[in-house]
Amino acid sequence: MSTDPAKSTTYAAAGVDVEAGDRAVELMKSAVGATHNANVVGEVGGFAGLFDVSVLKDFERPLLASSTDGVGTKVAIAQALDKHDTIGYDLVGMVVDDIIVCGAKPLFMTDYIACGKVVAERIADIVRGIAEACASADVALVGGETAEHPGLLGVDDYDVAGAATGVVEASKLLGPDKVSAGDVLIGLPSSGIHSNGYSLVRHIIAEAGWGLDRNVPEFGRTLGEELLVPTHVYTGELNALFSALPDAVHAVSHVTGGGLSANVARVLPKGLVAKMSRASWEIPPVFSTLGDLGGVPQEDRERTWNLGVGMVLVASAESVDSVLAASPGSWVLGEVRVDDGSLASELDYVQGAKGVDGGASILA
Repeated sequence: MSTDPAKSTTYAAAGVDVEAGDRAVELMKSAVGATHNANVVGEVGGFAGLFDVSVLKDFERPLLASSTDGVGTKVAIAQALDKHDTIGYDLVGMVVDDIIVCGAKPLFMTDYIACGKVVAERIADIVRGIAEACASADVALVGGETAEHPGLLGVDDYDVAGAATGVVEASKLLGPDKVSAGDVLIGLPSSGIHSNGYSLVRHIIAEAGWGLDRNVPEFGRTLGEELLVPTHVYTGELNALFSALPDAVHAVSHVTGGGLSANVARVLPKGLVAKMSRASWEIPPVFSTLGDLGGVPQEDRERTWNLGVGMVLVASAESVDSVLAASPGSWVLGEVRVDDGSLASELDYVQGAKGVDGGASILA
């Protein structure tokens, strides 16, 4: 069939630049390859990422753990500042740190980037951040996809998502079954807002008329620089902790959407309550400054932001000193008690969360 050249339409004319996608792959290739260990089979560019799981033969009962997540509206801050090399840390933290909480070691990860237009350097910056964060957690980045969606997304718009798989020996699985009254709650500091509650953050600064280039004395830097601080990736240090102190930690809570109390309640069995002390740590300025600027009620702050607590370890009482010594910046946040009903009428009492009909928690 002949085609009239005057009426011909190409993929590029429709808004998709295949060559730009190829350039992005070349720019990110070395960073991705640096995450590959001896278990990765093949090189970057295959249709599927291959990972040798022969090591699972040494497990008595291996359990695979999987997680998927995105970064949410924090990408809008990165886009507004045209700075894209840190958002990958946010993505990796949201995904692999949901795996490590059950005691599983994350093995490999894949990513997905949807954009209105492939700008090779921008995509490469995003993926380099993902790769660097994966390397810090000893996780192989075995594959990914960049999809150009002209007409659906603006030319400077993009979103990121990822998925990871890990493994844990069934007998070493962490969670509610291992928690008992008398266990101690240990807080690990966050690096800032991490990747949750940015819709509230963006609403506050828009209503206040604050620009991202505004210097904020409480932060010691601009608003945009503070808001783009990447999520701390805990997987590497928790892997080391679990190896050095086996059986010391009974459960771990990743403090993400829903705030501190709701996420801690998810890792406790019914009949127990985590009593946490607000006085045990100092809330970082970013939370108090934004909360005060927007007139955000305390209860909303606590159920939206991490308020400086990125992870909570539930440890045996006899292991507390060892866990604290092995976890820089950590502190005793509270303790686990029998839930005798005396706290249930308190405003800050939370029982069950995100579909888990489990234990309870309270900040006092």
